[in-house]
Amino acid sequence: MDAKELRAKSAAELTDELLKMRKEQFALRMQRATGQAPKPDQFQKVRRNIARLKTVQRETVKAVGTGEKK
Repeated sequence: MDAKELRAKSAAELTDELLKMRKEQFALRMQRATGQAPKPDQFQKVRRNIARLKTVQRETVKAVGTGEKK
């Protein structure tokens, strides 16, 4: 998922997507803790997707606050 796709979504969709990513991150941590071996690169991918989501959310909040239209 890239930032262009995320910027096209509404605030509610971004929040839902963030919740989904957080659940996925938790599931990966639980798999690692119980001895199941998730793919190591998944942790980094999920972390970066969460960061992208939060960045886009912050951009939209900031744009609304200043009255800009992106």
